Amino acid sequence: MIPDGPLLWYVNRSTGLVLILLLTTGILLGVWSTRGDAGTRVPRFAVQSLHRNVGLLSLLLLVIHVVSAVLDEFVDIRWWQAVVPADLHYEAGWLAAGIVASDLIVAVALTSIVRHRLSHRGWLLLHLTSYAAWVVALAHGLGIGTDTGSGWARWTYATSGVLVTGAVVWRLIARPERPTAPVTPAAVHHDRIGGLR
Repeated sequence: MIPDGPLLWYVNRSTGLVLILLLTTGILLGVWSTRGDAGTRVPRFAVQSLHRNVGLLSLLLLVIHVVSAVLDEFVDIRWWQAVVPADLHYEAGWLAAGIVASDLIVAVALTSIVRHRLSHRGWLLLHLTSYAAWVVALAHGLGIGTDTGSGWARWTYATSGVLVTGAVVWRLIARPERPTAPVTPAAVHHDRIGGLR
């Protein structure tokens, strides 16, 4: 039986906001894991593992967010519209942004799971779309979120924006340290089983 009333609405609202925080955390950890700073105080594998787990948790929360939106009868969204942003009636532009963001997030997750079957360059190009997914997800939340007018929600979005922008700038201007240790078969194997990074 599908629950009725405001339960699905609350589930959708809460998962959407927590998802923004998780996506932000995932991007910050991803930047940290590729910088020279990872491995100095915290082992690089620990940062990458945390990044992977935050990514998987984000994917789970995204599924709950999408399913609650489809099941909630307040907004008429068919199951196929959760994947293809076509023929939308409620806040079509903002809803389409959320669908595109979720499609990108799923693509990043799936390609990270099969990363060992992809070239590093191909995987990396797909993985970098997580930045676009974050931007589009943030726009979706700002445009369609029912809590956007609240001060705490605006602070959440603003803080997420400042943190990710700062991390991207830091990644672009700070030169990564090159590892001095030789590349061994064990290191290559460890890198290939890395998953979400």
